[in-house]
Amino acid sequence: MSTKPLVSDTALVLAAGLGKRMRPLTASQPKPLIRVAGKALIDHALDKLDNAGVAKAVVNVHYLADALEGHLKVRRNGPTVSISDERELLLETGGGMVRAAPQLPDPFFCLNSDNIWLDGPNDVFAELSRAWDAQAMDALLLMVPHPRALNYRGDGDFHLDPLGKVSRRQPGRVAPFIFSGIQIVSHRLLRDAPEGPFSTNLLWTRAIEEGRLYGISHTGLWFEVGEPGAIRPTEAWLPRA
Repeated sequence: MSTKPLVSDTALVLAAGLGKRMRPLTASQPKPLIRVAGKALIDHALDKLDNAGVAKAVVNVHYLADALEGHLKVRRNGPTVSISDERELLLETGGGMVRAAPQLPDPFFCLNSDNIWLDGPNDVFAELSRAWDAQAMDALLLMVPHPRALNYRGDGDFHLDPLGKVSRRQPGRVAPFIFSGIQIVSHRLLRDAPEGPFSTNLLWTRAIEEGRLYGISHTGLWFEVGEPGAIRPTEAWLPRA
């Protein structure tokens, strides 16, 4: 199989959330610093970026930002980290992208700081880069089919057509794919964005209407680590990697 260079050397790591579902563990620490298998969640994400060859990471911060910044400053390995500061106002996922955009190339990788996954035959950033088409896409989402989404108990998020175009789950129905929290984003997706806090879903809806939101299926395993009870089952899998 032919290889393709990564489409970007930079990733936005979303780490500003309040982590309410992880209480009481997040009462005194931000969710990205919760340890799973002996490693902070954000270190799992940054180490994956490092292994894939992504050289730079922009991390947005809000809740207990000083603790998170202090942790990032003492990391010895991995991508060079810069901060997108949301201390004054939590901007949600879409607003966080807009705030960080001046620090981000076009396109850029974007991932949640609490993601834990096992790669398939290729790392996910190589898989996304291989599928990326800047002429056709505003964003390319990494999707997880239900059998590969461990600890997940929801109804799914999206459908993919044969060309990889994304459509949403209908209310009351089940969709075959869950959004992994990992994507490639073009600055075109962010155009004419509203000011202040808003969800990326607003931008995705427009991209779906324009036929410019695409996805690919993850070939490895993905773990939802949204609640304290998900930590131990996830740790049981990780030594098998």
